[in-house]
Amino acid sequence: MRTANDAAGVTAELAAVPAHERVALVDPRFVGHVHTLRLALTDPRFPAAAVRGALSVQPEARTALARAVTAATATARTSGSGGGAPTAAPARALGPAESPERETAPTGVPATVPGRAGQARPPLGSAPRPGADAGGGDAGAASSADAAAHASGEYAESRSRTRPSGTAAAPGAHSRVDDLAAALDAEGVPVHRPELGVLVAAVPADALSRAKAQDAVDAVDDERVRLRSAVKSRDGFFTTFCISPYSRYIARWCARRGLTPNQVTTASLLTALIAAACAATGTRPGFVSAGVLLIASFVLDCTDGQLARYSLQYSTLGAWLDATFDRAKEYAYYAGLALGAARADGDDVWALALGAMVLQTCRHVVDFAFNEANHDATGNTSPTAALSGRLDSVGWTVWVRRMIVLPIGERWAMIAVLTAFTTPRITFYVLLVGCALAACYTTAGRVLRSLTRRAERTDRAAHALAELADTGPLAELVAKAAPRGPSSYLAPFSAALGAAAVLAGTAAAGFGSWVPVGCAVLYAVLAGVAVAAPLKGPLDWLVPPLFRAAEYGVILILAACSEVNGALPAAFGLIAAVAYHHYDTVYRIRGGTGAPPHLLVRAIGGHEGRTVAVTAAAALLHHRNQGFTIALTALAAALALAVLTESIRFWVSSGAPAVHDETGEPA
Repeated sequence: MRTANDAAGVTAELAAVPAHERVALVDPRFVGHVHTLRLALTDPRFPAAAVRGALSVQPEARTALARAVTAATATARTSGSGGGAPTAAPARALGPAESPERETAPTGVPATVPGRAGQARPPLGSAPRPGADAGGGDAGAASSADAAAHASGEYAESRSRTRPSGTAAAPGAHSRVDDLAAALDAEGVPVHRPELGVLVAAVPADALSRAKAQDAVDAVDDERVRLRSAVKSRDGFFTTFCISPYSRYIARWCARRGLTPNQVTTASLLTALIAAACAATGTRPGFVSAGVLLIASFVLDCTDGQLARYSLQYSTLGAWLDATFDRAKEYAYYAGLALGAARADGDDVWALALGAMVLQTCRHVVDFAFNEANHDATGNTSPTAALSGRLDSVGWTVWVRRMIVLPIGERWAMIAVLTAFTTPRITFYVLLVGCALAACYTTAGRVLRSLTRRAERTDRAAHALAELADTGPLAELVAKAAPRGPSSYLAPFSAALGAAAVLAGTAAAGFGSWVPVGCAVLYAVLAGVAVAAPLKGPLDWLVPPLFRAAEYGVILILAACSEVNGALPAAFGLIAAVAYHHYDTVYRIRGGTGAPPHLLVRAIGGHEGRTVAVTAAAALLHHRNQGFTIALTALAAALALAVLTESIRFWVSSGAPAVHDETGEPA
């Protein structure tokens, strides 16, 4: 930590901090909970974050901060006041969380303190102390000092905006840190102000106010609030009542031992892979062990997110791992069940395993596409949404509706129990029926909302849907050759017609016919028509899931009808590779960085190109014993290599977003 005595000192300190580092500023009179400072100073997901008397700025907002400090320096000189300005110090990368009993400053951030030398220091534990180690690193020493009071109209606005939710608005001293946060807002830099609830953040004006603020701090258990906030506010019934009550304590145990969310995520993946291997044995003890380990994997899966929220350790790599490992675990387990069924009694359930993967992936695409289409829509109202809001006011209906959609907790619990006590075939039957009913419920509700609302969708939403469509060169040529104007329902109608044509034609003609190839070409043409204009219609969010259903369904039908040895496992691998590409696209869009490079999408053919390629391979190689299996395996390997290479390159790069799933929506 470093201390500056005036605004000019802040400028000098900022100039000494490398431009690629984060800086944090704390008023030395700050009184509040340690977790309040963590929330304000250690979250890497936002360009700037603030609470009363504390501000952190990421490298991308450093220039705006420097301008604000320069303006403050000029104001101080004009007014003849030389003190009261904040200073800045580098914020090192987040490290393992320290034990809460040892922490005296926000984890991982050597905060900076503003003020004039020689003033009284705040109560111990309320603000950074001289020589306090911020999160266990070499933060350096800082002397706490009072800041000059200077009333301003800007501050009055800033104070009301930075006051934490749930904390009483008490009169406080003027803080130049709050002025700087307001200046960043005025420059267009979004300043994140975390909801604090019962936590306290205050800059008292006098000794009496300081004592009252300290009493408010002492009245609230900071650690209990921190532990409670580690759990998502919205989650499934099984996760909320059967996992989170104890997984949060596992998260705290991990934090106190220096474990990171990425390590817990990896442990969850390894546990799920061991569960899949147990299921692949085909024995009853193996099935029972698989069910137990699958639940253990899910506990760890909940723990990694809770650990990230508990210790505020959000990272680019963590976002990538968390986004992809859930699907990898589930699909690997499906494969293990299929192998176990074949080994137990020769039962071939690969088609069911592949169907479960296709159905679950299409469900997720429906969720993603609908949310992106309505993310920033205006006039976003409908009677269906109003009815949903009224139902949410009745407590028990909330949990019933969350269970109906069969989120990941309920789904994995069901799979684990069925694996342990029944057969893989029964497990897949129940899973397919449950997911199909859940898909019908959620999709029908979203269609009704879309038809009854008067929403204006933005260019951003249309662009996101176009990226989710994963259009290749064939459909692009059609879109350019036959441009169309905006139409309310032409896009989903064309996509649905093309999907129905290629699926029905493939199912009717069977393996080895050229009819599916013709249907695939027609599908490519209709896909081009669907994306020829911006996707701003009320049901245009259905276009990406329709494309996914068509592509995955064609591969499933051809592999199931081929009766070629190894075709279904090869098709399973191909769809897994393509699905990974689509999930990767979704989470890049969620992070605000856009889809993978268009060159990659073109190189792997787009959804319509891959559909034509697979149908052509089935027609050309049907007379060869293993030709179709070899073709599917080669295509799966080439796609996996291309998309994984690009995905890894992106998620470990500096341009990847430091995001984490905070929506609370069950996956």
